Parts: sequence; C-alpha cells; structure tokens
Amino acid sequence: MLKEVLEGEVPRHVAIIMDGNRRFAQEFGLTTTEGHSKGKDKLEEMMQWCLDLDIKILTVYAFSTENLTRDIEEVDYLMNMFELNFYKLGDDKRLHDNGIRVTVLGQKELLPEKVQKAITYAEEKTANYQNYFYNIALAYGSRQEIVQAIRVIAQKVKDGEMKVEDIDETTFSNHLYTAPFPDPDLILRTSGEERISNFLLWQIAYSELYFTDVYWPGFRKVDFLRAIRSYQLRQRRFGK
Repeated sequence: MLKEVLEGEVPRHVAIIMDGNRRFAQEFGLTTTEGHSKGKDKLEEMMQWCLDLDIKILTVYAFSTENLTRDIEEVDYLMNMFELNFYKLGDDKRLHDNGIRVTVLGQKELLPEKVQKAITYAEEKTANYQNYFYNIALAYGSRQEIVQAIRVIAQKVKDGEMKVEDIDETTFSNHLYTAPFPDPDLILRTSGEERISNFLLWQIAYSELYFTDVYWPGFRKVDFLRAIRSYQLRQRRFGK
C-alpha cells in the first residue's frame, strides 16, 4: 500500500481530529491519563509518517476550548503534558534536521502561563523553518476563531483602515489563525464519530473528509495509508 500511495498525489495539508484517548483507555483497562499518554506517543508517530510521505503541513486538534471544562485533574495532567512536550519539541532533532516549523493555533491566553512559555520556546526555536509545518490547535474553537476575525475586521473598518467593500473571502481568511497556510486537503477523524466538533469550520469548505472507527492511540500506519489512498481515489471538484 505504501508503494501505491507514493505513486499517487499526496495531500499537501492533512488535518486530524485525534479522538478516542479516553475510550481507548477504558477498553484496555487503562487510566484516562494513560490513554492521553498513548495518544501523545501516537502523535509523534504521525509526525514521522507525514515525513515519510512528504506531507508538508500537519494540523492536529489537540485541545478545544470546550475541553477546559473537563475534570480538573484531567486538565491539569494535560497541561503538564503540554508543557513538557513543547519543550521537547523545541529540542527535537527531527524538527531541526527536517526544517519543521511549530505553530500553535488557538487562544493561548486561556492556557496556564507555564504552557504559554513552553509554546513560545518551541515556536521560537523553529521559527525560521519552511520545509514542513506542524500546527497544533490548542485551546482552539473554530467559532471563536471566526468571531475574533470578525471583531478585528470590524475594528479596522471602524478605524478607517479598511472599507466594507474590501471584505471578501481572502480578506477573512487572512484574519484567521491559519492565515499563512492553505486550507486542508484532507480531514481525518478517528474513533468512529462523524462530526467536525468546531474544528476549522471555515477552512474545510472543500476538504475531503475521512472517518475511521479506530481510536486515536490504536491508529496504525496502515490505517493512515488507507486514509491517504481513499483521498487519492476521490475526484475533487471544488464546487465546479
């Protein structure tokens, strides 16, 4: 299957809703925190799989604004894990060897200061890289992103920096967190759920969607190759 995939057109930008850590843990008799830990390990594998296929942009949904309302012990564990792993990312040899830039998308001000500092470390250490892009949606909600963009544009109109007639799709896209990046070609969601859950609602207007029953920590490279192969067999018309 790898040979078939490499012979076809590989998506430039893949976005993933990593769902199922807690259900995976429950199914295999693990604690919730162990499920999240295994999900983190799977994400490190995914980064390598994207390098293997020369996928230029990987965007992952790591933590939504709604997730902040979860049990405090679970949220605290995740915040500690994020802090540790952003520092690790900043020093990750793979990122520096392959020129991978890390960007966090979301309301970073909602996160603990220690996590914000770790994010800054990873982003600054990789800021000059342009070969690959690794985007992590953290404290992210697409509706909130859209509202924030509207507020900024409205303020610019109010201040005379922009005219109402200047507002178009491109203008709006340029005010989103994802402004530097092309829209995703493929959206992949694990765990069997078939919904978008407030993720990149504007950006996925013409993305291909792929859903799999596999929980995120149990997601294998062959499952990823099947998703890419499914994408390759589709005919993208972009509404035409």
